[in-house]
Formats: sequence, structure tokens, C-alpha cells
Amino acid sequence: MVGLGQAMNTVQAKDIGRVLRTSFELLKAYPKSLYHGFRYKDTFSDIETYCMFIGYPRSGHSLIGSLLDAHPDVIVAQELDALKFLNVGFRREQILYLLLEKSRLFAESGGKHGKYNYRVPNQWQGRFRRLRVIGDKKGWSSTLRLRAKPSLLDKLRKTFNVKLRFLHVVRNPYDTISTMFIKSDNWSLEETIEHYFILCETVSEVKRRLKEEEVFELRHEDFIANPREYLERLCRFLGVDASEDYLKDCAGIVFKNPHRSRFDVKWDLKLIELVKARSLSFPFLKGYSYEER
Repeated sequence: MVGLGQAMNTVQAKDIGRVLRTSFELLKAYPKSLYHGFRYKDTFSDIETYCMFIGYPRSGHSLIGSLLDAHPDVIVAQELDALKFLNVGFRREQILYLLLEKSRLFAESGGKHGKYNYRVPNQWQGRFRRLRVIGDKKGWSSTLRLRAKPSLLDKLRKTFNVKLRFLHVVRNPYDTISTMFIKSDNWSLEETIEHYFILCETVSEVKRRLKEEEVFELRHEDFIANPREYLERLCRFLGVDASEDYLKDCAGIVFKNPHRSRFDVKWDLKLIELVKARSLSFPFLKGYSYEER
């Protein structure tokens, strides 16, 4: 079985252009964020909490991040990958400005991500009333970065010097793995399973380093079934109130049922049993199966 390290080396060897684009992105962002970070310095003084996602791609992060971004006192950027900038030495105000800008641009684009539209009518996506909570929806990359460099967690605490809150969204592993496999051009289903469980191991390790009150864990399927209740709980977790209009408008864009992408992929019994066996090591996957949820 091919491990994540080998798979990532293969991807990187085939995609030098992506590495060069990342370097150019960092160089381009530095002077602009330095200037605007200073301009917004007073605005950032109201920030009480930094919020980030940990976990897996294709697990519902985009939906929840967009709904939180619609809150008048919250900004959650759509996939900035803030830890990337933190790792290379960007300052607090620079990263905060980049999060603001990413949120604004996503809202101005209409809130589309892939085949879904996450625009919440009548609410505050891309802007804010009083900026009390700010964060980044980039769970997969953040998890991999924390795996590669665990000291980033301590650097995050020191740099932002506010309350940290981590959102761990879990989806049926067969659906998450299936969608990851469908979207990947490089991995087999077996390799995707290995990748997924490496992420599970990393999430477990990160959680061990956090205080209990710093982590909110929820299941994608439960959120879809009752978005108002879970969104209100999320807001309490982040330290902000949720108005009736906000909850109503957000709940109105949530699709009625989660997509069971496991049935879009040909699973053989051996791999179904493999995922079942490996899932037993992670309490947050308890109760999931190929047949149910």
C-alpha cells in the first residue's frame, strides 16, 4: 500500500508549476498585506477568537464555513490556507487582512464553490458589523501542515494571542473517501483510504494537544438534519449570539439530504471491511457504516 508521503512526492514531482505558483503567491501577497494590515489595525483590535477547521476534504467544511461567514460579527475565509502564510513568517495583521480579503472576494464572486452555491441572502458574507471572530476554512491543508510541522500550533497561539477554536466536521468515511477518490487524479481507492486515515491520526494527535473547550466536533449528517440547532451551538462555541433572522436565512440554503457518494464508486468487500476495521481506532467515527448514515 502506498503511504501519503510517497503519494505526495509523486504529485509534487508532476506539478512543479504548482510549487512555483505558490511561491509567487506568497511574494505577491507580502507587501499588499503589510500595507493593508497596518490600515486595518484598529479593526483587528476587537477580535476575540481565531477559528480554524481541521479534518478532511469533502466533508462539509465549505457549507459550515460559509454560514459562519454570514454572521455579522464573524469572518471565515474560504480556503486562504492561513497556516501557509504563518509558516513563512507573515505577521498577525497581514494574515488577518488576507482572511478579510479572501472572504470579500468569495462573497463578491457569488458564493459558488464547485457545483454548490453558498450565498446566504440578507446576511453579512464578505463583510462585518463588528469583527469579533475570524478564521479560515481550509481543514485538509491545515491538518497536513500541522502533521508536517506540529510547532505551528504553538506559533499560532503566540502570533494571534486570542482564544483558539477548532472545528472538526466528520462525515461518513465511505462518503468522504469516495469523493476524495473521485476528485483525485493520482490516487487509487486504496491510496485514498490510506490518506484519509492518516488525516484521522493527525486530527487525533492535534486534539490531544488542545483543551476540551477549544474543539467543537460535529457530524455532517447531523448538521444537515438540523442546521438551526447546530449553527446556534456553533455560534455559542465561538462566543457570539445568533439572531433568529440569521438562523432562518442560513438554514434556508442547506440542502435536505447529504449526498451518499459511496454509491458513486465501486467498493469491493475487502475495502469496505478495511475501512470498517480502521475506523474502530477513532471514536469520532463510531456508528458509521457502509450501509447506514
